[in-house]
Amino acid sequence: MTAAARLAALDTMPAEILCQEAETALSALVDVMNAETTLLRAGRMRDASQLTPDKTRLAQDYVGFARAIQRVEPRLRLEAPNALDRLRQGHERLATQMAENLKVLATAKTVAEDVLSDVARKVGQQDRARTYGSAGVVATDPSAAARGIAVNRAL
Repeated sequence: MTAAARLAALDTMPAEILCQEAETALSALVDVMNAETTLLRAGRMRDASQLTPDKTRLAQDYVGFARAIQRVEPRLRLEAPNALDRLRQGHERLATQMAENLKVLATAKTVAEDVLSDVARKVGQQDRARTYGSAGVVATDPSAAARGIAVNRAL
């Protein structure tokens, strides 16, 4: 089926069915984002990353339905106003879940950066010579600082 045919099929779908399909995709997306947020809060990054393919597919599905709904909104307002209202409420739940998800992701990123900075600092301290300079303080040689660390990105 061509893209034009898929768009036409969505645009001519009965109002209630279109809204129901969008609501189903939206609900599944909110659920997977909630699961991801829960896993991230628990520090289970690897498990959370397993949800990425599902989240991506569900987001694409929902965006396709949302665009179709925007194209035929006047018809939906006439034929299925209650279904359209439910969909708007669901979209608000998605926005709330996305905000929470982004907040948890930002926190996880900050924690990871802090851990990496602490490790780099400790590695750099271990490499420094512990001798006193002419001023009677421990000399710091910037060239002895950590030159980098390896990070396992599979996590």
